[in-house]
Amino acid sequence: MESNRCPFEKAILSTQFLCEKAVHHYVGERTGVACQSADARHDCVTLLLLLREASRFALKVTDTARELPFGKEMKIVFGGLAALQALLREEHPAGSDSIHSWVRAAKLRYGALENLPCHEMVRYVAASKPGRRGPRV
Repeated sequence: MESNRCPFEKAILSTQFLCEKAVHHYVGERTGVACQSADARHDCVTLLLLLREASRFALKVTDTARELPFGKEMKIVFGGLAALQALLREEHPAGSDSIHSWVRAAKLRYGALENLPCHEMVRYVAASKPGRRGPRV
């Protein structure tokens, strides 16, 4: 299951975010989230890597290739998804709250995920307070 593990697994398990490509699986008492689509998973991994790299300065880390502390990783995940929502608020179809649909809309608007304005998205990452009730940012 690790090969198709969703990079936004924690966000989906928190129930603050949904994804149409997500499939829950259970191993003993552990719940995990896998992705049904290799292409969708690739896009999400790409987005997460771009956000990690762009957030280095804001999170005061020098190497994003290594595993980050849990809190910093959650700031990237939750803040990055909130930033994506904010960027696409105007053209994103109402009622479609799937992470996959946001990523797909971002690719359509910017041509490629590498063209996202990550410098604007980092503000959401820095302001993110995952694990708290209420608004995500």
